[in-house]
Amino acid sequence: MGSLAAASASAATANLPSVPDAREVARQVREEFLHAWSGYKRFAWGYDEVRPVSGTPKNFFLPNHSFGLSIIEVLDTLYVMELDEELSRCVAWLRARLDFDVDGDVQMFEAVIRMVAGLLSGYYATGERFLLSAAIDLADRLLPCFTKSPSGAPYRYVNLRSGAVSKPEINLAEIGSNVLEFGDLSRLTGDRKYVTASLAAYEAVIAKKSTLDLLGTTFDVEKAAFIGNDDVAPDEPADSFYEYLWGGWQMLAIERCRDWWTTLTTAMLAHKVTRVGGRLWFKSVDFRTGLPTGDASITELSSFYAELVAKGGYRAVGEAFYDSWTAVLDRYELIPEVIFYPDLSVIDPRYWMRPEYPNAAFDLWFLTRNEKYRRTAYRYFRALRDRCRVAGGYTVLADVRTRPMRQGDYFPAYAFSENFKYLYLMFADSPRFDGRRYYLNTEGKVMRGLRTA
Repeated sequence: MGSLAAASASAATANLPSVPDAREVARQVREEFLHAWSGYKRFAWGYDEVRPVSGTPKNFFLPNHSFGLSIIEVLDTLYVMELDEELSRCVAWLRARLDFDVDGDVQMFEAVIRMVAGLLSGYYATGERFLLSAAIDLADRLLPCFTKSPSGAPYRYVNLRSGAVSKPEINLAEIGSNVLEFGDLSRLTGDRKYVTASLAAYEAVIAKKSTLDLLGTTFDVEKAAFIGNDDVAPDEPADSFYEYLWGGWQMLAIERCRDWWTTLTTAMLAHKVTRVGGRLWFKSVDFRTGLPTGDASITELSSFYAELVAKGGYRAVGEAFYDSWTAVLDRYELIPEVIFYPDLSVIDPRYWMRPEYPNAAFDLWFLTRNEKYRRTAYRYFRALRDRCRVAGGYTVLADVRTRPMRQGDYFPAYAFSENFKYLYLMFADSPRFDGRRYYLNTEGKVMRGLRTA
């Protein structure tokens, strides 16, 4: 494994751009973040998201109601970038407008990782108690997904006003990406109902693992059984299930999370690693037999796993997987949604402002202090600025293969919480962030590591 990692590292760092002084890179990233933020304020203030090319707003959860998603997502980014006037403006809007008593069905997973987590990290940054109260209120409205389930694994949707639940077929990521937020709420409130719900959801699916210690991908919470046999991990839609198991141990010291993560990761490395053309990837398999399934496709969302498996003690695997994705960056400048990994050809050419590759660079930098991760992250940043910047902010790309790259008209709120924050903190030496002791959730919210005066 060591020779593979070294060979791929050498290839992946060839022809990388020189990196300016770290403080200068941080200044550039902050400037570009402000350009994206100004587009949101100009065209979509108070709405969930922005279409920066047409200059129009967009809602995310419900078509006719805004929760101010971008405002919630941006809170801790504004804090670590020391943009205190902007932060105060966001806090004032949330104090006046935020309301979760809405007659509408929302996706539990997205509400937890984006809004519950965003409100918690905003509370840690500002000390504003109403943000914590709002996080508790929202979590209580989401809990019926868990408490009304016969298996303990959550339903996918809940009506925030009535508590009615729907959609019993749900994927692993949506089942298991809540222990960080719910665990923190139990710690802050003294009420264990939140973390108890998270752990019961884990138990429901892990009880159904195969004799190989692998899991399926989609689960029926009413039948307490997997639907189909495909195990696509660490790719979506299983990805953050494993991320949160590790976080449950690292951030919350839950020993069961550590033990589950160790068992499942050992099996994944035994049955799912594949090497093609000197690069390391993860194949889809039948979770009962370990035999390959699928078409050797993989999505950009899986690239986060490089940092996770490295932090978990398998550093050579993580570094090699990161280098595989850097080869994709080398070819296309920005990473398309889906590739065919044997030859790196494109299956889905969109670049949707996905943050997983810079997320991996961020965590691997703080883990190793290897300058390779800053160099590759800076290359990503330059391509982001060159290809996605528009007059009204930043936008997604419809096709990374065309020259010029064909642009879309959408800026996802998660990019306020993730892409720019990862890049900034790699270079800024922010006095408001502790790079020696931190934990971020899957949506880039700083759950541990904020320094306050």
